[in-house]
Amino acid sequence: MERQAAWELLREFTKNENLRRHAQAIEVCMRAYARKFGEAEEKWGVVGLIHDFDYEMYPNAPDHPLKGSEILKERGYPEDVRRAILGHADYTGVPRDTMMAKALFACDELGGFLTACALVRPDRLTSLEAKSVRKRMKDKAFARSVSREDITKGADELGVPLDEHITFCIEAMRGISDKLGLTPPAAAPAGEPKDAS
Repeated sequence: MERQAAWELLREFTKNENLRRHAQAIEVCMRAYARKFGEAEEKWGVVGLIHDFDYEMYPNAPDHPLKGSEILKERGYPEDVRRAILGHADYTGVPRDTMMAKALFACDELGGFLTACALVRPDRLTSLEAKSVRKRMKDKAFARSVSREDITKGADELGVPLDEHITFCIEAMRGISDKLGLTPPAAAPAGEPKDAS
């Protein structure tokens, strides 16, 4: 359950930089929740880091995360880690019966949605607040592949009010915004046009 081994596993199976960034976003949120709940930070972080490691190879249900779980078993990852990862996909039928599993489910969709919210803001994560995120959640055309129901359900299962959960994850992700590609773009020198994105 060492981070370096988990990072190497992720790099072996995941070449897409955005998927790697998603993994790191969920890792940092999981580590923050582990600290909050007095749990094993390294273990929770590893679960967040590798939860989608097989997605690039097996993007369709139920292959993801079932095929990944088989790979993790072969590589000696413990059952509670594999169950938490299986449980982040409702269709596996694996119950989220640990705080680690509940936290992973709660952070996964939200982490992706927060990234989408940050990318359309000039200052990225710097001033992002729960209120803005909730407003974006109402816009069904925005980041349409992200399940708003799963975001709400995840916070409920974790026992954390939604706004508090959103704020908590934003703060965690701010700590590694450079690794996530979410630092504000540098201001253009005088006389040059600013990036419109």
